[in-house]
Amino acid sequence: MTITSPHLGSSKAWTDAQLLYALEEVVEKELNRHLKVAKDWMPHEYVPFSDGRNFPGVFEDGEAWSSDQSKVTDIGKIALVVNLLTEDNLPSYHHEIASLFGRDGAWGTWVHRWTAEEGRHGIVMRDYLLTSRAVDPDKLEQFRMTHMAEGFESDNRHSMLHSVAYVAFQELATRVSHRNTGHQSGDPVCDRMLARIATDENLHMVFYRNLLGASFELAPDLTMQAVRDVVVDFRMPGHGMPGFERAAAQMAIGEIYNMRIHHDDVIQPVLRYLKVMDIDGLGPEGLKAQEELGLYMSGLDSEASKFDEKLAARKARMVARGRA
Repeated sequence: MTITSPHLGSSKAWTDAQLLYALEEVVEKELNRHLKVAKDWMPHEYVPFSDGRNFPGVFEDGEAWSSDQSKVTDIGKIALVVNLLTEDNLPSYHHEIASLFGRDGAWGTWVHRWTAEEGRHGIVMRDYLLTSRAVDPDKLEQFRMTHMAEGFESDNRHSMLHSVAYVAFQELATRVSHRNTGHQSGDPVCDRMLARIATDENLHMVFYRNLLGASFELAPDLTMQAVRDVVVDFRMPGHGMPGFERAAAQMAIGEIYNMRIHHDDVIQPVLRYLKVMDIDGLGPEGLKAQEELGLYMSGLDSEASKFDEKLAARKARMVARGRA
């Protein structure tokens, strides 16, 4: 680092401005690494446009939408709408991180690059949904308008470290949600599309995860507290969309995203990679946050096990009913 680091154990040594400056070199390094491994791709190449046909409206030959026109499974349709509406709020996400990280230097370059890459996701998903007639196009647009008109404010906009910690987990959560949606969609075309999106999300996760690791080296106490807060209070960015709670419950039962997946495939991998629970040399506040994080993860694992049991029982009942 080019900046002289304050005492690592101090919980009050760093301001957001100082951290942004101190991490600039790490951001530049991670940006260059990202640009070397990221591959540009064309959204239109993943959409079966030959399967499309006109909807009613300005076209006299338009065919009205019907729920039986798509091969996508019911749970796939639900998850696709949630995932797309989440991506639709990109303007708000861009505003949040641009305001927090800035628009200059390596930080600004990353903010704009990330936004450009994320923009592809909404484009290809909407084109696929409309072309494949997987969802009611009128309702989809109504949901989009409602969701975006309400705006979005991050739970972590008060702190640069909290924001970095959040996106490290959230990008992986989004990757997992997209990938599992593809697996459960019943359509190989949809699966390939979402696998392509998931690859982007994974690279974004790696960027933020590595940045979080550098933050632990600079300000371990503050970073540990941020990670604890984010993990304990984690919410997906689409939590404010219409009908999110019901859709989230259906996605949990459909094994697209639930407590077990959240624990095993999202939170634990990041904590394990960064060896968060093994970090030593912490001050009192950092140690307290580390202990509380460990207790929370133990509780989350227990709750996930209870959910697993309920899900297994539900599957058994459905099998029994099918045989009756």
